[in-house]
Amino acid sequence: MGVQVVVNTAVVDPESARRWLEPRHDIVVERPPSIDGALHRFELAEGPFSHWRREVQLTPAASGADLVEVREEISMRLAVPVWGALFTLPMRRELRRPPDPQRRPPWWAPPDVLSPRAATVLSLLCVFGLVAGYLGTLITQTLTYAAGEFGASTGEQGTLLAGVRVGVLLSMLIVAAADRRGRRSVLAMSLVAACVITALGAFAPGMVWLGATQTFARAFATVIGLLVAIIAVEEMPSGARAFAVSVLTMTAALGAGLCVVNLLYVDVAVPAWRIAYLVPLLFLLPCRRLLRQLPETFRFTHRLEADRAAELAARAPGPMIGMSASDTGDARRPAARTDAEHPRDQRIDRRRFALLAASGFLWSLFLAPAAQFLNEFLRTERGFSGAGIAVFVLATNTPGGIGIVLGGRLADRRGRRLVGAVGIAGGVTFTVVSYLSWGWPLWAASVVASVIGAIAIPALAVYGPELFPTHQRARANGGLQVVSVAGSSIGLLLAGWLADRLGGLGPAISLLAAGPAVLIVIVLALYPETANRPLEELNPGDAGFTDPSGSSGPR
Repeated sequence: MGVQVVVNTAVVDPESARRWLEPRHDIVVERPPSIDGALHRFELAEGPFSHWRREVQLTPAASGADLVEVREEISMRLAVPVWGALFTLPMRRELRRPPDPQRRPPWWAPPDVLSPRAATVLSLLCVFGLVAGYLGTLITQTLTYAAGEFGASTGEQGTLLAGVRVGVLLSMLIVAAADRRGRRSVLAMSLVAACVITALGAFAPGMVWLGATQTFARAFATVIGLLVAIIAVEEMPSGARAFAVSVLTMTAALGAGLCVVNLLYVDVAVPAWRIAYLVPLLFLLPCRRLLRQLPETFRFTHRLEADRAAELAARAPGPMIGMSASDTGDARRPAARTDAEHPRDQRIDRRRFALLAASGFLWSLFLAPAAQFLNEFLRTERGFSGAGIAVFVLATNTPGGIGIVLGGRLADRRGRRLVGAVGIAGGVTFTVVSYLSWGWPLWAASVVASVIGAIAIPALAVYGPELFPTHQRARANGGLQVVSVAGSSIGLLLAGWLADRLGGLGPAISLLAAGPAVLIVIVLALYPETANRPLEELNPGDAGFTDPSGSSGPR
């Protein structure tokens, strides 16, 4: 996007006019002005802009009466690739208001001011999150139609869905490489592999082929989702991490929605579902171009440089007894760390890992079957057509964006635990109600479940990246994903087994709600509060590194 100009004029009293001469601290943080006669020029200190200049000039009003005419001209360029057009109108509307240090940022802006780099990185990650959302939803949306072509039963579908999740073991190995090779390179490789292998599913002669290709494709798609979250948490200021997760969740949901659109044509012909598996090939070229703009994260780069410096210092011969480093002419060389200080000698915190692993298991035990069997439930137990399912999913899930935005803001401002617990309780309760309902109550309960349940997503999803140091973050989150997938696999198997014996998916989903009930207790009693705390404070293994995100502090 090019430079945009916003011009504001007003005739006000002298007291009100002075407000226009104050530096902004809302969606942007300005430096104190440079003054040239009556002209006050403000430059950018922090904000999501690659270019910013605000000029304010006060002159006596022509009408007299001790009034002042204010003329403000703002020239700006948003550092928001791909999505910048969505923010043009709301940004211009916000900038037409005079500066006010007491005003809260608008609902669409993060609680913490983003730097140009953070805004750019988050925008790029949203594109990759969209791709991951499509890939992660594909088998869910199309399996019932593939099973119809191949003559597979509900139990066989559950077995395939559980088997596909074995690929998470591969994803754990792949994502662990990001702690050694960097986030960006592993992300790039996973994007290409996930899209290409998914396309092979379009040629599946049976359930085995489809399951095998999806096993590998979902493994790489899982890596994309994990790395997108990790990069976001490492790049965002401490007061906007949950906000970033909420935005990424919405774009992943957009990708899932694009996948649901495929259901509009699947009834045209029996093999029409295969087209959906070729669509990811269209993502490859745009993603390749955008990856060139994505930098390696600050924290990984700083950690890598520090470790290399420590290794070089440890190998170099020390000064002779009685001589200081400056005496040897090597005053700039960092001192070698002891084993206790070296971050790579520290093991993953077992308590934190166990806490998050148990939570992920209990949540996936319910969430996976509730989501994965929805199309089967609507088609076989409620008589929906393919187009009807598409309309239902889009109509009931789209309002969830409200919950995601609200959950992200509340989690950054009010804390994670209570927001997460309320979201789980409401989302699970109304999901169970929807599976036991017909007609309009089914639609209404699904909408409420979508909105309330979405509140918990940014509040709890941010814990995985937050509670582990930089050199362990990818490996630990890969391990947590394995446990979560184990929970989803068991949940899918149980749901299929119970549905066959209890006469439907409604009673089966109701029984599985016991898992989230236990999770609520764990969140309220055992989870630490991480809102507005720097990652280096949460993780002693990163102690000594300053927050490079450019945060200006919560507003």
